[in-house]
Amino acid sequence: MGKKILVIYYSQSGQLQDITDHLTAPLAAAGNTVEKVRVHVASDYPFPWTGKSFFAVMPDCVREVPTELQPFELKESKYDLAILGYQAWFLSPSIPVNSIMLHPKVRAVLKDTPVVAITGARNMWISAMERVKAILKAADAKLVGHIALIDRHHNLVSFITIFYWMFKGKKGRWLNIFPVPGVAEKDIAGTTAFGATIQQYLNSGNWAGLQDELLAQKAVEIRYNHMFIESKAKRIFGIWAGIIAKKKKKTAWLVAFKYYLLIALFVAAPIILTVDAIFFKPFLSERIRKQKLKYSGIN
Repeated sequence: MGKKILVIYYSQSGQLQDITDHLTAPLAAAGNTVEKVRVHVASDYPFPWTGKSFFAVMPDCVREVPTELQPFELKESKYDLAILGYQAWFLSPSIPVNSIMLHPKVRAVLKDTPVVAITGARNMWISAMERVKAILKAADAKLVGHIALIDRHHNLVSFITIFYWMFKGKKGRWLNIFPVPGVAEKDIAGTTAFGATIQQYLNSGNWAGLQDELLAQKAVEIRYNHMFIESKAKRIFGIWAGIIAKKKKKTAWLVAFKYYLLIALFVAAPIILTVDAIFFKPFLSERIRKQKLKYSGIN
């Protein structure tokens, strides 16, 4: 008899919908009932974004302030598996995803339910996933698997292309020079293999070992430079968000944050990474190994 699977997510561009469609194709083909719920916020964010509207959400996103959602229905009160599609904004779960996970209706169905989380990210998703883990744990959900798809191009290149996509609404090659932004189509299509693996564990009802098998399939690959920069930036983003949230007139502060971000990425980060590579990284191999193990796992 087929199982009941809930897929719940938020997506502006449609990339995460495409990812979850490929992931769940083997599950649906196996005869399971796959219920897909694309949640929308009550007052939706623009797409394409403007620079002002994008940076304006930073304080609430980093401080994890939820927003009102449009009404949505879940057909079942209990599912055999839930798949949560999330994205990172400013190194935190996006405001819509945070709001979904905190919604009483969602928390009720997640309680004691196996959950697989999946993201499509530019490249920095670790901090967001750590918060997803904590929120799921608080809801008494059982995280059994995690998949992270990223843009595999160089950090500076992907920064430029993702902003082209976000601010122009065009998923194409800017100037016919830069690569297509976002997760590569072949990587999105490749998630069907992860879905087939999930199906094996869904059949048995024993989820032990799923994440190890997904890791063997390279469902999560952690790059040291991204992990290092993200660990530093997360704390700084928190400081900026706390300061800006207290200001009555936020525009100038948000502009200042925007330029801080550009300088940090294009100037400070390469210098910091170079210093780290020479003086620190060679002596911290065991610590780095443990960090990668932690962030690629489900605990």
